[in-house]
Amino acid sequence: MLGVSNPVSLSDYKVSLKNGFLPDTLPLKCLSSPYYRPWEDIVHDLPSLIQSGQVRDRIRQLPVLSATDEHLPDEREWQRAYVVLSYLMHAWIWGGEQPEERLLPAIARPFLDVSERLELPPCATYAALNLWNYTSSSEDLTNPDNLDVLASFTGTDDERWFFVVSVAIEAEGAKTIPFTFSAIEAVRRNDDARVAMLLEEMEHCLTRVIAILDRMHERLDPQVFYHRLRPMLAGSKNMAAAGLPNGVFYDSGDERSGWRQYSGGSNAQSSLIQLFDIALGIEHLATGETSPKARAHGAFMSEMRKYMPGPHRRFLEYLGSIANIRNFALSLPASSSVREAYNSLVLRLGALRDAHIRIVSRYIIAPARQRPPEEPSKKVNLATASMQPQSEGGAQNGEKRVFYGTGGTTLIPFLKETRDETKAAARFVD
Repeated sequence: MLGVSNPVSLSDYKVSLKNGFLPDTLPLKCLSSPYYRPWEDIVHDLPSLIQSGQVRDRIRQLPVLSATDEHLPDEREWQRAYVVLSYLMHAWIWGGEQPEERLLPAIARPFLDVSERLELPPCATYAALNLWNYTSSSEDLTNPDNLDVLASFTGTDDERWFFVVSVAIEAEGAKTIPFTFSAIEAVRRNDDARVAMLLEEMEHCLTRVIAILDRMHERLDPQVFYHRLRPMLAGSKNMAAAGLPNGVFYDSGDERSGWRQYSGGSNAQSSLIQLFDIALGIEHLATGETSPKARAHGAFMSEMRKYMPGPHRRFLEYLGSIANIRNFALSLPASSSVREAYNSLVLRLGALRDAHIRIVSRYIIAPARQRPPEEPSKKVNLATASMQPQSEGGAQNGEKRVFYGTGGTTLIPFLKETRDETKAAARFVD
């Protein structure tokens, strides 16, 4: 096995050498203080409460609890509180026939405090849904068969599978972190052979990541995902069609009260996915210039970093300041082993994005074009909004379907352009 080196202290960025952006130890299954029993009781019963239409009645009965070091004595407790409040918030907003645009003080006040502590926005981010919301029956986190979720909106195995596949990808992708830093160090030493070897190891890891992602269809039914789970993950930004024209009013009972708009949980908020781009210099197109589309994508990716835990965000910033692999590859002859390894790795990253597009087509585009599994209801949410024709570009283009992500972005055009930009990096090196 290749030896790897690590020139920075990953612990300073809350990054694990073993698990990457997943925590070193399993997330807490429950807040330890009985003070938070009212929160945990509802989260425990969340699937049945949502299904029966009783979830808002239960949440209305919640007392306004404080988020303090007295009751949350360590990092894992704060992370669990963030997960619990994320689920309570999204169940409150999206758990009825119509979305609820006013967040009660019982959720808003502690959620603002917990989010500030963890340097995250007060909504269900990728960290809440994936990084801190799993448990495992094995030390091997790369096999989704070993994993389970701690909180759930639907209680279905479909929902479990959707989230644990992402957790397994994070665990497998974590192996690229030490390879990345070793490759950066090998570039500084002008060690062509070692750089090429490390890039090949990274490609092997990406191949395994794609294999995990391709397992999504095994236990996730498109209709369950589209109609039951996905609407619960929607954010409050660009959600006018789904019933939130102004976002959500956070009624914290103090000066922080006000309207806020946030994106919903998205894989774009995965620090691992952005790490690949940063390490390989993907943001530049074949011309060496940045196009308007690339600038728009860069702005979106930069925006998504705000939805990552603060230490992870700073880790990516640090990596960006030292990344040198692409420039090194460009400095070598076209026939060099480094260029070949770099090209192959970038195209493999493009293949990962192809796999993502297949997932979106299967689980969002196709269900939106089919009849719903039940008779049409009065519900207003992301699913019902996406199934309605919407005018885009005026009469010239006519009526067409516009498919939005949970963060409010258009899906297929963004994903295809991002995929094409990724593959363009390899074409530029050729």
